Amino acid sequence: MGPKATEKKRKVQDAEPESDDEIAPDFDGALSQSEDEFDSDFDDNEHEQDGEQESGSEASDDEDQEGSLLSDDIPSDAEGDKAMGKLVLEDEEEGLEIEIPGVDPKRPEKDDGDKNYRIEKDANGNERYVYDEIDPVYDSDDSDAQEAPNTIGNIPMSFYDSYPHIGYDINGTKIMRPATGDALDALLDSIEVPKGWTGLTDIHTGNPLNLNDEELELVRRVQMGMIPNELEDPYPETVEYFTGIEEKMPLSAAPEPKRRFLPSKNEAKKIMKLVRAIREGRILPYKPPEEREKEEEEEEQYFDIWQDEVPQEVNPLHIPAPKLPPPGFDMSYNPPAEYLPTKEEREEWEKLDPEEREKEYLPQKYDSLRKVPGYGEIVKERFERCMDLYLAPRVRKNRLNIDPNSLLPKLPSPSELKPFPTVAQTVFRGHDGRVRSVAIDPTGVAVASGGDDGTVRVWELLTGRQVWSVELSSEEAVNTVRWRPAKDSFILSAAVGEDVYLMVPTHASVTPALDQASRDILSAGFGYATNGQKHGAVLGKEPPAKWARPGAKLEDEGVLIRITVRSTVKVINWHRKGDHFATVSPSGQRSSVAIHTLSKHLTQIPFRKLSGLAQTASFHPLRPLFFVATQRTIRCYDLQKLELVKVVQPGAKWISSFDIHPGGDNLIVGSYDKRLLWHDLDLSIRPYKTMRFHSEAVRQVKYHRGGLPLFADASDDGTLQIFHGKVPNDQLENPTIVPVKVLKGHKVVNKLGVLDMDWHPREPWCVSAGADGTIRLWM
Repeated sequence: MGPKATEKKRKVQDAEPESDDEIAPDFDGALSQSEDEFDSDFDDNEHEQDGEQESGSEASDDEDQEGSLLSDDIPSDAEGDKAMGKLVLEDEEEGLEIEIPGVDPKRPEKDDGDKNYRIEKDANGNERYVYDEIDPVYDSDDSDAQEAPNTIGNIPMSFYDSYPHIGYDINGTKIMRPATGDALDALLDSIEVPKGWTGLTDIHTGNPLNLNDEELELVRRVQMGMIPNELEDPYPETVEYFTGIEEKMPLSAAPEPKRRFLPSKNEAKKIMKLVRAIREGRILPYKPPEEREKEEEEEEQYFDIWQDEVPQEVNPLHIPAPKLPPPGFDMSYNPPAEYLPTKEEREEWEKLDPEEREKEYLPQKYDSLRKVPGYGEIVKERFERCMDLYLAPRVRKNRLNIDPNSLLPKLPSPSELKPFPTVAQTVFRGHDGRVRSVAIDPTGVAVASGGDDGTVRVWELLTGRQVWSVELSSEEAVNTVRWRPAKDSFILSAAVGEDVYLMVPTHASVTPALDQASRDILSAGFGYATNGQKHGAVLGKEPPAKWARPGAKLEDEGVLIRITVRSTVKVINWHRKGDHFATVSPSGQRSSVAIHTLSKHLTQIPFRKLSGLAQTASFHPLRPLFFVATQRTIRCYDLQKLELVKVVQPGAKWISSFDIHPGGDNLIVGSYDKRLLWHDLDLSIRPYKTMRFHSEAVRQVKYHRGGLPLFADASDDGTLQIFHGKVPNDQLENPTIVPVKVLKGHKVVNKLGVLDMDWHPREPWCVSAGADGTIRLWM
């Protein structure tokens, strides 16, 4: 026998050499958490192998059965006509007559000596063919083999009444009609009825039709008019679909008779008889005679539990039980007038909680003692008195006098932790509506802002003067603005709806050489996209983003590139080298997180599927790590190994923002459930410290990037909380976190306060953007 198909497949699979291809330089979809479940190459080899086996088997069948027709083959019309003509000639030679197509022709009658049947008259006088009894011979030892089925199809069995056979089996052999007994055997069979006998005959086999116990029981239940299925309940419980309440409605309009309103005198007499019998003791509750005898014999016994008590000497440190204070004038039923409360005092006492009241009662005045009601709090007072006696100390113990304040950790004074921002130095006004985002450039001389009016504005940091502005949209708001972190250029990015704009604003500190260098960096990618091969063309799919010129009008104002993605962009974060930046679109599903390469004008989607809605993303300040925050978790990915490194679980209900410490080992997270969480990435995935200093949601958190141990958060309650956060170099010491200042100045508009904030790259200054349309510089 040849090898099996599975063995061949294994050999082919083993023979395939392993692939030595390295990981592609791009990571489009490489960070996805879902993996392919099947290998297309293995399926192709398997299909080719199956095809070879099928072709080989068909060739062998053709060689073995060459020149012959199979039972399932359909001959041509010419061959069918020749075969039919040959059969007709043979039948004519034998003298056969074909009366009905598809039915065996009648052959001429032979001599009586050759017949294997005899013709008799039945009870109705009709002719009946009686065949000789056949002795069946079993050539097989299989006693459980089933009889050959009849393959005549839907032809009526009456066609075979005049033939000795009743059909054909699967091999084309005639199925002979079973032998029938004589009249005596039929009579005996009718008298001695076997089990399951029905008196019917199977039309397909000619054998008696017998039924088993289950079928007989089914027939019996049908004859009795019962439900055929014994397990079905014929009388299920009634389900009250509407209501089970019986409404009492009058059946007639006749007035109610008087007897229905008067008590029955006969029933009253019976009740009085029973009452007299109970009072006289003639009716007693039933008890067995044995119990009554035991009750009469037993007498009540009393035990003295103090009979064996020995007096003990009084402990020198023994404390007697406290005594109740004597009643005062206010507890009298007729107290003096100065003890009676006024109406205002009574209302104030009633408004207080029972635990906050000095007394549990109010003095009341009665004319006489017989008018004094019972005291309703007597049981409660007795219970509290018993609890006091039970819990009162009986022996004096030396108590440790510990100051609770000494148990708190010693934190440095805020005055020792200066410098940090304390006052609002400058207020920037000019936006119509809310200011959604604000950012300070890497040199620290300009501030960029974007708001609901669809404009991006650049201000001088110290003077508050607006030096440049551009309107990117008249309908949609500017969601975020961020500067390119490198100092070799002056490039600003802004997100409006589904578009991300890259621009070079004009400023007094921008020299012509710096302006030209910034424009060259933005234009270099167009040459790469033209000469190189497009990423979307390689995959044969629509590119995740389109890089194009924004138009002549915007180009004249300094806006040079427009990147159109698939959904609204809410967050932009740059890599420290300035060549990559990430955008987050919470409503983008698969394409919610995108990484853009500025030098190649290339956009890649690193995730095929992301568990949860992406909220924000950021690059690690020192290592090639990429952090993505969903509603409840923050995932850290290695961009070199293209694998998941860690999953941080802050425990917040909805993460709003996060920032990574410049040292790279700590993380702060802000959430919409009013919490600020500090994470030590080397210590645990759980937060090291949780702080709640705001009454509304925390919108933004930021570390100071200039080496100062400061970080801050912005909240919808209109305040900024400044913290001193020092990370020691010693791994055994914990970070020092001290709240030092609360900055107030923004107004809350429609439950929105401070929407964004940013630190100065060198000085302990910060800027904030509020829903009141202002930007404030804090020094």
